[in-house]
Amino acid sequence: MADVVQYRLERMVDELDDLERRGIFTRSEIAEIVKQRRKFEYRLKRPSPLKEDFIAYIDYEVKLDELRLLRRKAVKRDSTKRKKKSVSDFAGVARIVEIYRLATMRYKGDINLWFRYLEFCKQKRHGRIKKALAQAIRFHPKVAGVWIYAAAWEFDRNLNVAAARALMQNGLRACSNSEDLWVEYLRMELTYLNKLKARRVALGEDKGSLVRDTKSVEDEKWKDENKELFMSLDEKEGNEKEESDDDSNVEDVEDGTEKVDFFREKGSNVLQAIYSGAVEALPSSFDLRKRFLEILEATDLAHSDEIRNTILSDLKRDFSKDPEYWNWLARHEMSGCISKERSLEFANPQMQKAIQVFEEGLQTVTSSSMFEIYIKFLMEAIVQSNGDDDENSLLANPVGDYISHIINVYQKADETGCLTEVLADEYVSLYLKLGKTHEAQKLAEKLCSGKFSASAKLWLSRVSIEIRSLSGNSTPSKAELQTVFELLSNAWKNVPISESESLWLMAFKFFAHQGTYFDKLVEMSILAVAKNHGSDQVFSLASTVVKFVLETKGSHSARKIYKRFLALPGPSLVLYKNCIEIETNLLSLGNKDSLSNARKLYDSAVASYSQDVELWKNYYSLETNMGTSETANGVYWRARKTLKDSADFVVGSDL
Repeated sequence: MADVVQYRLERMVDELDDLERRGIFTRSEIAEIVKQRRKFEYRLKRPSPLKEDFIAYIDYEVKLDELRLLRRKAVKRDSTKRKKKSVSDFAGVARIVEIYRLATMRYKGDINLWFRYLEFCKQKRHGRIKKALAQAIRFHPKVAGVWIYAAAWEFDRNLNVAAARALMQNGLRACSNSEDLWVEYLRMELTYLNKLKARRVALGEDKGSLVRDTKSVEDEKWKDENKELFMSLDEKEGNEKEESDDDSNVEDVEDGTEKVDFFREKGSNVLQAIYSGAVEALPSSFDLRKRFLEILEATDLAHSDEIRNTILSDLKRDFSKDPEYWNWLARHEMSGCISKERSLEFANPQMQKAIQVFEEGLQTVTSSSMFEIYIKFLMEAIVQSNGDDDENSLLANPVGDYISHIINVYQKADETGCLTEVLADEYVSLYLKLGKTHEAQKLAEKLCSGKFSASAKLWLSRVSIEIRSLSGNSTPSKAELQTVFELLSNAWKNVPISESESLWLMAFKFFAHQGTYFDKLVEMSILAVAKNHGSDQVFSLASTVVKFVLETKGSHSARKIYKRFLALPGPSLVLYKNCIEIETNLLSLGNKDSLSNARKLYDSAVASYSQDVELWKNYYSLETNMGTSETANGVYWRARKTLKDSADFVVGSDL
């Protein structure tokens, strides 16, 4: 290995001597360069060199070559003589290319490394790029990006259209399922036609472009109405000259039209051919056809309307059962109206066309997702109509038609059985945003009594509306309190306890200062946990209740309640940990009973969860910090005996 490294270093002598002779690097700097290169060369000659070794060597050489270029410019600026390029001007780039070659041969499967190699060769205009591209394609024939990169280099840098086309076609044979490859092939062919047309225009034989004019309809209309403000640069002077040249002008126009039509026809044929091949290769790709349509609308081709209608009809035929198709089609019909106009009225023809698309989609695909995207579209239109990004501002006058239409859509979703829990919650929220509390209350009652009787979200909304209706009274009456309590009781009967934590928390907050009802809630929560014991989610409710009682009633009441929860069958480890946390926090505040209570909790917890190493560590830590050495040693040996000399606990105890 040493001989190989020495041989490679000796091959650098001419380059280093040239750098010293030209005054670019000093002798001490060259010695440091040799030292660094020797270190990198030894790394590369290891039995299994890492990719990072190659990258580090390349980065070092790139920075060194950049420094060489800067100093060469400085030396050239100070010298009056013009010096020819020598070996040191080429050796740096050649060495970096060689390191890249070794790296890619070692890590043939790393596509990112190959692209770094290709980009470096392209940037430095090194002649090896053609061979590197051939090797990259050989090792990665199924990577579409390699074919695109190679074709782009041939097309843009090498100006070889035939080679670029051949690469694209070979790539499509190897990666026929690549959307990007089909799209880039089409772009390349249309770009080539546009270049040919631009050359004709430059020679004065043609005019126009294959790129579609992006002027809006309003701009064109204004220009037509104000023709007198514009004058063509090639306008003829004098009517007599115009009349005399009338025949020749007609001939020129006809010839020009013929030439324009040739390129437009050719582009149209190319697009149709590539589109047919792409659809055959990827019949289920919706995005591919959308991208083809975008390219078509950005170019000015012959029969573009016919091709557009063909693509749209194919999309409808193949994707009419997909809600995303109708969402895209409606937004496509809007033609960017939502993003460009500051105010979008419901009666806008484009908006009406988009709504018709959604209505047709609902007849074809009657599903929850279809209603969701329809409503989302309408809500975005409302935000645009208000000129505001806040959906809560729904009371503005211009959106009245939108609101009634959205309510109709929600009703239709309910009637067809497509109303999901999310949509139902949004339905209720819509009425609340509109300030229609009574309608929201009736709707929530209807939904909670029917399909969504087990939905915690909707019960939460219903109870919130009921409480909001009482908020006007400073002190609710007994009848009102009883109504809210019965409503919550009814909710708990229907909603699974694992999902009802938010309802319990709302109830405790509302009845926090109502002693009788608060005590009833505590008893009901204990009974609910007892009926559904055995799950961490159930005892999560117990932890929530204990914490709330601690905050509102104090530590004494919290202890009484958590003891009752722990007395139930199978209390979870989560509950034990939460209770221990309460006691340790109280201990830090100077509560005298907290240490003994924490020890009792730990003893009960390790009796039920004896193999939990973390629990034993926390117990040992408590005794170490708050107890005596005797109690700490007692916990330590109990843990060692129970865990059978677990290495995890031994390490933890030493720490």
